[in-house]
Amino acid sequence: MAIVELKVPSPGESITEVTIARWVRKSGDVVEKDEVLAEIDSDKATLTLNAEESGKIEVLAAEGDTVKVGAVVVKIDTSFKPEAKPKTETKVEVKKEEKKVAVATPVVEKSESYAKGTPSVSAAKIMNENGVKSAQINGTGKDGRITKQDVLAALSNGLPNVQEVLSNSWKGGREKDKVKMTALRKTVAKRLVAVKNETAMLTTFNEVDMSAIYAIRAKYKDKFKEVYGSNIGFMSFFTKAVTEALYHYPAVNGMIDGDEIIYNKYCDIGIAVSAPKGLMVPVLRNAELMSLAQIELGIKELAIKARDGKLTIADMEGGTFTITNGGVFGSMMSTPIINPPQSAILGMHNVVDRPMAVNGEVKIRPMMYIALSYDHRIIDGKESVGFLVKVKEMLENPSKMLFGGKNPEEVLLGL
Repeated sequence: MAIVELKVPSPGESITEVTIARWVRKSGDVVEKDEVLAEIDSDKATLTLNAEESGKIEVLAAEGDTVKVGAVVVKIDTSFKPEAKPKTETKVEVKKEEKKVAVATPVVEKSESYAKGTPSVSAAKIMNENGVKSAQINGTGKDGRITKQDVLAALSNGLPNVQEVLSNSWKGGREKDKVKMTALRKTVAKRLVAVKNETAMLTTFNEVDMSAIYAIRAKYKDKFKEVYGSNIGFMSFFTKAVTEALYHYPAVNGMIDGDEIIYNKYCDIGIAVSAPKGLMVPVLRNAELMSLAQIELGIKELAIKARDGKLTIADMEGGTFTITNGGVFGSMMSTPIINPPQSAILGMHNVVDRPMAVNGEVKIRPMMYIALSYDHRIIDGKESVGFLVKVKEMLENPSKMLFGGKNPEEVLLGL
C-alpha cells in the first residue's frame, strides 16, 4: 500500500497560512489523478488542491480550518483504483434500400441512492416554476427522494406559490447566521482600515458629458465587434484617458516608499472587477502602450478569469493606479478608497440624462460623475484637480487621446 501526502501549496512568498474554503470530495472517495479535491482561500487569491495520484482519500482538515502552507491536508491510498467507467456500445444498422440509420444503445441498469430530499427531474421542474424548496416537501420516493406526485400533492394542500410571498420576503423569525470571514475578506478589511488610518485621503469630483463616447460606440460598435469579437465598453475609454492624464501628472501615478517617493514611468492599471469571492483588482500591464482595442480585450480577459476564479497572484500584483466602476451597480456618486501602496484611484459612476447648459441653451446630455480619491501627502490639490480635468477633457473630446491630451490643431501648430 502506497500513501501519497498532499501538502498545502504556497500561494505566494509572503503568505504562510490559508483557509480550507470547500471540500469538493470527502474522506473515503476514490478519485482520479488531477481531480480537484478542495478550494483554498488565501489573502490574495483562491487556489485548488488537485489529486497527485489516483486512489482513496483521507481528509485531514475541515472546511473553514486555517492551516499552514506546507501542511499535509489529504492522504491518498493508491492501492484503491477508480472503477472503470462502463462503456456503451453503439451499433449502426444501415438499410441500403431506405438509407436510414438505426442506432441501438444497450440499456445500462443503474442502482443509485439519493440524499434525502433530492427531487427528481420532473419534480425539480415543477418546484422551480412554483418557488418551492425541498425543505417544504416530504419525499416518499426511494431514500426519501421527492417525486412529482409529492410536489403536486403539497401544492394542492395549499403550499403558497412564490408569487404570493414575493412582496414580503421577511418571515418574522429571530434566527441568526454566523459565518467565518474568509482569508481574503479579512485581508481586505485590514488593508482598507490601514488606508484610512495611514494616508491623508481626500476626494475631488467632476462630471463628464458622455455624448462623444456614446456617438463613437453607436457608430463603430458593429464593425468593432466584427473585427475584434468584442463590444466597446466605457472602461477602455477611461483607461486610455487615464494613461494620458498620468503622463501629465506623474505624482498621481507615484507612491510613497518610506522617506522616498517613487514616480512610476509606466502605467500598470488595476481594474476593479466583481468576482464570486468578492472584489478583485487584476492589473493591465503597460496600458499606456496599448490601443483602445488592446485595452478592451485585455480587460475582457481579466474579467473572465475573475468570474471563473482563475486569477493568479501574478495577475493582481503591482499596479500603479486603479479604476473602479460603481456605475454598473447603479451608483450615482461615491468616494472610492485608495488601493495601497498606490496613491490614487478613479471612481466611475452611472450615466444619467440631465439638463445641461450648452452654448447658452438647455440640452439633455448623458452625464457621469467621476471621483478621484488621492493621498494628499504626495498629491497636491492642484495636481488632483488638474488630473481629473484632463481625464474629463479627453473623454469629451476623444481625439485628444491620440495627441497626448492636446487638440489635433494644437499639435499641427506646434503649440
